Amino acid sequence: MANVWRALRRRVLTPSVSATKLGTRGFNEKNPVAVKLLETIGETFLTGYAYAAEARSPAEAEARLETIPTRYRGFAYEGAGMGFAVLDALPFGGGKVAGFLAGRGDDHVYMVYVGIGWAMARLPRLRWPELSASDPLLRWLVLDGYGFHQAYFRTDRYVRAQFQDPRFPWTADRFQWYANRAVDQGVGRAMWFVGGTDAGLVATMIEKFPESRRADLYAGAGLAAGYAGGADEEELLAFWQRAGRYRPQVAQGCAFAAEARLRAGLVVPHTLAVTRVFCDMTPEQAARISEKARPEQPVQGDVPAYEVWRRRIADEFVSLGRC
Repeated sequence: MANVWRALRRRVLTPSVSATKLGTRGFNEKNPVAVKLLETIGETFLTGYAYAAEARSPAEAEARLETIPTRYRGFAYEGAGMGFAVLDALPFGGGKVAGFLAGRGDDHVYMVYVGIGWAMARLPRLRWPELSASDPLLRWLVLDGYGFHQAYFRTDRYVRAQFQDPRFPWTADRFQWYANRAVDQGVGRAMWFVGGTDAGLVATMIEKFPESRRADLYAGAGLAAGYAGGADEEELLAFWQRAGRYRPQVAQGCAFAAEARLRAGLVVPHTLAVTRVFCDMTPEQAARISEKARPEQPVQGDVPAYEVWRRRIADEFVSLGRC
């Protein structure tokens, strides 16, 4: 009976694979290779979500997640992060995300936090994840995940109409002003998917936004290019040139992607290509810049530690003469 219940829970909780099709979403279809890449990423995300929804424990889900091919495994962990966050929000739920992060999920901690943001976008506000006890540095990745979800599924509103909620219901702490910036970083990541990995089209979409938002959008797109891939070096170089004054943010996003893949042991050929163009270095070197810039403790002041981290990385690339 328990197995039947878990299978039913998986079917009820897991979104439809059709929702990941570029044609369904109305996203740009650059070429068959790019379409296959992005749709496989979407399907893999849902596979990870389903593994979490059906698992008796995080460890059981991990065993299945580790069978996913290297290029896509991080997206499966992201989906599992969403799945466990949804389970935690159900009556009598709780502790699933914490248990997941206590195991192999820790290697994919950035992706798991982003996945929690997907759950946040799907849950009633009363059931939103409790973030006050979360990592004070990484909790902003939840809003990044929320922004990605909204731009991916509500593209007309968040990308084409450039919607930004002036009263975003974030925690009433002194950094509430930063919430929309974190959301925009996720919107920028999603625009890499909306544009079908066409780097020129993505730059054009970003350039339609107010200048005050472009730095975060470019950072998000740089992260997506580094983690998901899909563009060749010529396209990446054109994107880099279009970024202009926002190149430090593109490099910062790429360094985040390099660290995320290196931490999880998921570096693949496209990681090398993107860090070579955006950072002028290897993934290991880019990840090291991110690691060294990470605040050792919550920074006291008027800026969240997460933003301090991002600025340090961007400034390091400027000091190296890369930007």
